[in-house]
Amino acid sequence: MFSIRNMKVSVRLALAFGLGLLLLGAIPFLGLERMAKLNEMTVEIASDRIPMLKWSNAADLAISDIVNSSYGLLLTRDAAFAEKEKTKLADARTMLAENIEKLGKTVSSEKDKEILQAMTAAESTFFTKIDEALKLQSDGKNEEALTHLLTDTRDARNALMKQADAMVELQNQSVADGMKNAAEAYQDGRILVLWISGFAILLAISLSWWIMRSVTQPLNGVMAIMQRMANADMSDWIETTAKDEIGQMLEALKIISKSIKKIRRVVSEGTDAIGTASEQIASGNADLSQRTEQQASSLEETASSMEELTSTVRLNAENAKQANQLAAGASAVAVKGGQVVGQVVETMSSINESSKKIVDIISVIDGIAFQTNILALNAAVEAARAGEQGWGFAVVATEVRTLAQRSAAAAKEIKQLIGDSVHKVEAGTRLVDEAGKTMEQIVSSVKRVTDIMSEIAAASQEQGHGIEEVNQAIVQMDRVTQQNAALVEEAAAAAESMQEQVQKLAQAVAVFMSSERPVVAVRQQKPEMPLTQAIAIHDAPKARRLSIAHGFGHAAEKPENDQWTEL
Repeated sequence: MFSIRNMKVSVRLALAFGLGLLLLGAIPFLGLERMAKLNEMTVEIASDRIPMLKWSNAADLAISDIVNSSYGLLLTRDAAFAEKEKTKLADARTMLAENIEKLGKTVSSEKDKEILQAMTAAESTFFTKIDEALKLQSDGKNEEALTHLLTDTRDARNALMKQADAMVELQNQSVADGMKNAAEAYQDGRILVLWISGFAILLAISLSWWIMRSVTQPLNGVMAIMQRMANADMSDWIETTAKDEIGQMLEALKIISKSIKKIRRVVSEGTDAIGTASEQIASGNADLSQRTEQQASSLEETASSMEELTSTVRLNAENAKQANQLAAGASAVAVKGGQVVGQVVETMSSINESSKKIVDIISVIDGIAFQTNILALNAAVEAARAGEQGWGFAVVATEVRTLAQRSAAAAKEIKQLIGDSVHKVEAGTRLVDEAGKTMEQIVSSVKRVTDIMSEIAAASQEQGHGIEEVNQAIVQMDRVTQQNAALVEEAAAAAESMQEQVQKLAQAVAVFMSSERPVVAVRQQKPEMPLTQAIAIHDAPKARRLSIAHGFGHAAEKPENDQWTEL
């Protein structure tokens, strides 16, 4: 069944505005139609009737000029004046013919054509009569020519003038009729436009009232429904049977109400889950914060130990370097000692050779002493044989023998001493040789010790660099640990803030009234460990130590050029 409530608002508006536009379109259409008719009448008057009236008057004037020129030509005796009148006559005839020709091209009505036809015939008769009179005048029959002009030509002129006047009168009447018809057309169009405008205004007022009533009443109902929804009333009470846009809007509001209830239920379940998760996150952050604090303390102690170890290794490296220098000096001294011992061995060998030569020389002296003793003994024997003459020689021989014995004894003792010295020199030479070999071994051992000390010094230096790098790594780990601690604090603060936001969300969702279960408020559970407790920071062995900010929302201080990103 057709109902205005089932008609769409767009259709209603289109219908109302369509009718209004139709009437508004009819008004200018009728106005244009009347204006076109007035324009047609005006054009007819301006382009046809007035020119025809002008041509008719011109023809009438040309007829008078022809007659006057004819009279002047017949009555004058002046040749110059006669030529002048002939020229005027010819011009007047041409003007008459042209005006009649123009009228012939313009006339349209039967009356105009009838008068024009009679006017053309009268023109032909008039021109014939004028020519006859002029011919008589040219034949020297002036009296006859004048009589002809006053009789026959006058009658022809009067006939032509009558038709010309009739044409002028007809054109005047046509112009007057056209003006009257234009005035009547204007008046009729004005009345018609006024009637249609009034009808259009009344129709627009009626359609406006009808559309306003058909739209505002349902809109008031929609406003009431939306007011209830604004007051968080999501009960199942939206019902409508209308099929227009407002009905569709109510259906959409009904769907929105169901969607809000569904969202409310989903948000309620989500807030419960998020609340539980945030509590677990807060607890985990508290444990993580405590473990991070312990790790930071351990790293501080490790860093201190590594600093002490670094100092010890650095000291060992210095000692190893000094020992290496001392070993190098000792190696140089040992080499020099080895060279000296070698020289001593050579010297002892030379002494040994010299001792052997001395032994040989003493052996020769001992042999000479023995021979001298034998000779002295022989001389004593011979002196004894000589008796008293050989007594002095015997005494000398005895003394020589005594000296030879003493020289032999001394040579023997010297030989023994030299032999003993040779044996000792040989023993010393062997000892010095063994000492030289020992010194070579000592030099080789000192060189090995020097090499080992060099390796120890290099290893100690590398160990120092390695421990320094380990120390720097520990410092970096300490920095990262402190930053992690700060981030853990921020995460704990974020978890607590999330709990508060979840609580607010639950409270916000709880304002929507419906038949479903109420929204369960999210529990606020504080972590066992206060999250605002600052992580203890020991004095770092380096100035690059970082400090942990106290309280929530304060991240650890970042060193320059640190690419760490805050949470």
